[in-house]
Amino acid sequence: MHKPSKPITFLKNKWCLFLLAGLTVFIALMIYTFWDLPSVDSIQANLETPSIRIADRNGRLLYDILPEQGGRHAVLSFDDIPQCMKDATIAVEDKNFYSNPGIDFEGILRALWIDLRGGETIAGGSTITQQVARNLLLSQNERYERTLRRKLRETVLAWELTQKYSKDDILALYLNQVNYGGMAYGVEAAAQTYFGKSASDLILPECSLLAGLPQAPGLYDPFTNPDLAKQRQQVVLGLMETQGYITDEQRVEAEAAPLSYNPAPYPIEAPHFIWIIKDQLDELFSSGKLNPNQSLAVRTTLDLNDQQLAEQIVARHVEDFKPKPNEINHNVNNAALVILDSHNGEILALVGSADYFDSSIDGALDMATSPRQTGSAFKPFIYALALDPNQSEPWTAATSLLDVSTTFITHNGQPYTPVDYDGREHGPVSVREALASSLNIPAVRTLKKVGVENTITLADHLGITSLGDPQDYDLSLVLGGGEVSLLQLSTAYASLANGGYYTGNNSILDIRDADGNLLYTQDQTPPLQVFDPRVVWLISDILSDDRAREIGFGLNSTLKIDHTAAVKTGTTTNFHDNWTIGYTPDLLVGVWVGNSNYEAMHDVTGVTGAAPIWNETMRALLAGKPDEPFVRPDGMKQVEVCDLSGLLPTPACPHTRMEWFINGTQPTQTDTYYQQIWIDALTNSLANNLTPPDRRKSIIALNLPVEAQPWARTQGLPLLVDFQQNNDSNQANSLALISPAPNTTYHITPNLDLSAQQLSIEAVASQSFSKVTIYVDGKILAAFSNPPYQTWWTLSAGEHQFWVEGINANSETAKSDAVTITVLP
Repeated sequence: MHKPSKPITFLKNKWCLFLLAGLTVFIALMIYTFWDLPSVDSIQANLETPSIRIADRNGRLLYDILPEQGGRHAVLSFDDIPQCMKDATIAVEDKNFYSNPGIDFEGILRALWIDLRGGETIAGGSTITQQVARNLLLSQNERYERTLRRKLRETVLAWELTQKYSKDDILALYLNQVNYGGMAYGVEAAAQTYFGKSASDLILPECSLLAGLPQAPGLYDPFTNPDLAKQRQQVVLGLMETQGYITDEQRVEAEAAPLSYNPAPYPIEAPHFIWIIKDQLDELFSSGKLNPNQSLAVRTTLDLNDQQLAEQIVARHVEDFKPKPNEINHNVNNAALVILDSHNGEILALVGSADYFDSSIDGALDMATSPRQTGSAFKPFIYALALDPNQSEPWTAATSLLDVSTTFITHNGQPYTPVDYDGREHGPVSVREALASSLNIPAVRTLKKVGVENTITLADHLGITSLGDPQDYDLSLVLGGGEVSLLQLSTAYASLANGGYYTGNNSILDIRDADGNLLYTQDQTPPLQVFDPRVVWLISDILSDDRAREIGFGLNSTLKIDHTAAVKTGTTTNFHDNWTIGYTPDLLVGVWVGNSNYEAMHDVTGVTGAAPIWNETMRALLAGKPDEPFVRPDGMKQVEVCDLSGLLPTPACPHTRMEWFINGTQPTQTDTYYQQIWIDALTNSLANNLTPPDRRKSIIALNLPVEAQPWARTQGLPLLVDFQQNNDSNQANSLALISPAPNTTYHITPNLDLSAQQLSIEAVASQSFSKVTIYVDGKILAAFSNPPYQTWWTLSAGEHQFWVEGINANSETAKSDAVTITVLP
């Protein structure tokens, strides 16, 4: 039997060992190369997080909210990417894209050869598919390795991608995810960054420039290296011509076309408004109405032209307040402004400070949404309540109010004596004059009539949420005792311009994905009718009446513009806040002026602080537009009234005017203020049957309430009561208690020193008395020989009666009507 030789057996064993070793090494290399190869199904998890594009109502970019990782990014569908962008990209990146299997075998072999020679792959072309695999499937560290292992892994992943996705899908992935530099990921972001337009609007010169950027975005950045970017564009155009995508004529034309780059690729317009939008988006994300990982284009209500106009006007006026040599330092460092569409509450502009980036004025703090005391700017709503025809005994625009010094008692029993801004009394004034001239004392009388609780309820209906519990307020609420933001107060005013309907305010028109598909619009809730349309027309008519403003502001003040506009100012007593809010039927502008840190302004009023900003803004917005008066609703009637009393004129009334009334509220009584009397010219007393005819003289005297008589005397006006001093029947009417009010109930506050809980007791007299005595429960409380006749009484539980008695120079006694009050323990 023939036996094989040992050398042959040895050789066979040796080759088996070599084969085994080689197989082991190969398997080890395969395991090393591919054991942790990611699944192509994980590609969605590695996509760039979309940024959020916030634009104005006309599509002009305001701001891009960028993700924490990455940059500007939006995803387009394949069909919405311009063809020139697809062609240019294929020409420069992968000319055989639609025919190759996603792999460049020539590039792989070249990389293998160089890797074997030099140990590092420093060259080698990658297909578009391979680039997608590298950028979206490999880790951040691995994608920048220059090794054969990475190239092989990339190749396998590219092949798997071609099995799972179509060529169009892969090209769309590339064009939506690739880095174009300038913090722009994807062609839509690149188009917005470099050219300030959507990718769908790109033309060939722009497409060819963008297509050349991904190979070296920093090197070819057109903002920093425009010449290199232009050279790269020409390379791309040349490749496009060579591969038949364009003609020679198109190439030459594209190369010669000037490129207009975006001068502000990353603007931040209306920064305070942007934060309002961001807060709303966060709510939409948390509620599940929007997907935060989706490309979003938010179209807001803002008009960038209006916004920039408002910012310029605010900044210039605040700068004008800066102290100048030999002039008073007004200490005005900040201002805010909002512009609303009166019909629907859309925010057209919102300026939160004079300079967002100025930390010295806390510029980043949004003063348009920060609650501040409103001053007199709150008055129109209180007068609107008083004019409501559905209540018992409604007031009218002609109702006469006494603007004379009056002490009111607050709900906690404290005295409150308001004064007008000019420190003067103006006697009987109409509601029209009181509101238009912003007189404080009549306003407090009005709030006393309508009630604090009703006022707070109205504020709630108008979207004013910052006032809270009515028990926290007293009669000073009408003069700005509550804090409201400029945006909320302006939104409430819009209901006056909108026929009494409250719409709230709106800052988002719609939200779409990058392809333009609608994702969200704000719910259109039906407007809430808060006021009778006739009431708000009256309020608007009053606030646009320049003559009615004469007492407080003079004629032709800063509040008058060349269009019909209703406007109201407000200044807090401590000069911390200054307001002007005014509107037309279509447009509302609200302005706040002051300091964010609550420092007081110096010598600044509503007319000199906020009003000039309002005036210039409103004039600019209305320039070239026809005047549009407030449309008077049905159910109004114009009646001639006696100017002082607001009642029907008599022959004795020297001044009359026409006034508008809601049907059913017009006066039916004749005037009682003006009385024609006959006096004895010698004694200056009332004439009687014994007065000689040659001494009888006819004059017009005023028959005013007791509280107004001291004011009338200071004005030198003839009072009927002064001619009746010797008439015993009138003695009882010559004294009156004006505080406390009849039938009022007071509460003793627990845990508060009783001595601090005192009530003002005040009397007035229409003639001279040598002695005036105030009584409580039949006992003398205080006695006076001269006015003022005022004292204080400590609260005591139970029912109490007050009256006043006086003795004149003839030792005649007069006694007022008794006033009864109740004090609860």
